[in-house]
Amino acid sequence: MRRESLDIYDERPREMKAYLSNFGWHFNKKMCDFAVSLMKKVNSATNKKERIDPITKDKVDELLTRYGIKLDNNALYDYIYVANMCKADFLKSSVPDEQHLALYIKDTIDDPDAPDGTTMRRWYATMIAAGEPIEWDEML
Repeated sequence: MRRESLDIYDERPREMKAYLSNFGWHFNKKMCDFAVSLMKKVNSATNKKERIDPITKDKVDELLTRYGIKLDNNALYDYIYVANMCKADFLKSSVPDEQHLALYIKDTIDDPDAPDGTTMRRWYATMIAAGEPIEWDEML
């Protein structure tokens, strides 16, 4: 049984409604670039947070091809966001290398029990918790 998302009853700014009507709960390029620009990783040498050097779409595509991975449920730039989030939070830790990064992308994007839009909804929940505003009109 398919259930409606409970957030359909939330009051949303006009600009957010416009974004969602165009892209749904998925990252377009501008939204992905914005989300990735906020990502940081702890530098083990200095023990300070530093912005990551983003993985480009071309590099993610090349990575997936190299390991023979095909995404079945990707929408727009969701997989690019996932690749960069994994790089920031897990790579060289619980995700030891690029092959496992590629597998992480596949597992996240093609998660069989994740409803449509889960990747961006998780990010959005993090932005709300962090008090980080999103300029929706700039993401269109």
